[in-house]
Amino acid sequence: MTRYLPGILAMAAIVVASNILVQFLFGQWLTWGAFTYPFAFLVTDVMNRVYGRAAARQVVFAGFVVGVICSLIGTQIVGEFGPLVTLRIAIGSGTAFLVAQLIDVAVFHRLRDGPWWRAPLASTLVGSTIDTALFFTIAFSASLMWIEPSNDVSWANEMLPMLGAGPVAPLWMSLAVADWAVKIAIALIALVPFRVIVGKLMARPA
Repeated sequence: MTRYLPGILAMAAIVVASNILVQFLFGQWLTWGAFTYPFAFLVTDVMNRVYGRAAARQVVFAGFVVGVICSLIGTQIVGEFGPLVTLRIAIGSGTAFLVAQLIDVAVFHRLRDGPWWRAPLASTLVGSTIDTALFFTIAFSASLMWIEPSNDVSWANEMLPMLGAGPVAPLWMSLAVADWAVKIAIALIALVPFRVIVGKLMARPA
């Protein structure tokens, strides 16, 4: 179990950092948290490659627990527009993380015997897409107002051109597309550290 500790700590650090940085905007469609959170998939994939599917799942569950704690803390901190973390955001964040990461683990395991890049790239692309779709739909879609009727998400459902230039859609869809694009870009970039980290860990004596 102690050999998994670096992975658990790395995942916890990414989750905590992302929960903090999501409070700060980057441009019109993103927050700084969008640039740290995708590295959670890198941690999961490294653990899966080096230690196997069971170890990767342990790291995912550890990250989920840390995320829940962060959400609970966020619900108690009141900002200018109310609690920093609403019930819908907490449910969306936790559900998206757990489902997407576990699917990432499953897809990686299925493809682990192929070329070195195929499993981390495919699993992260699938996991990132599911993560984005689940989080933004649960947190902001008007069709799910029943989850938290007292939470006004009308701002997220304002009809605007997609990313300022595309077809008209609810604002939250533009936020989702921008977030997904960052995840995909980082998935490609993360292949480099994945290769390096895995190479070093696999070269260590048992």
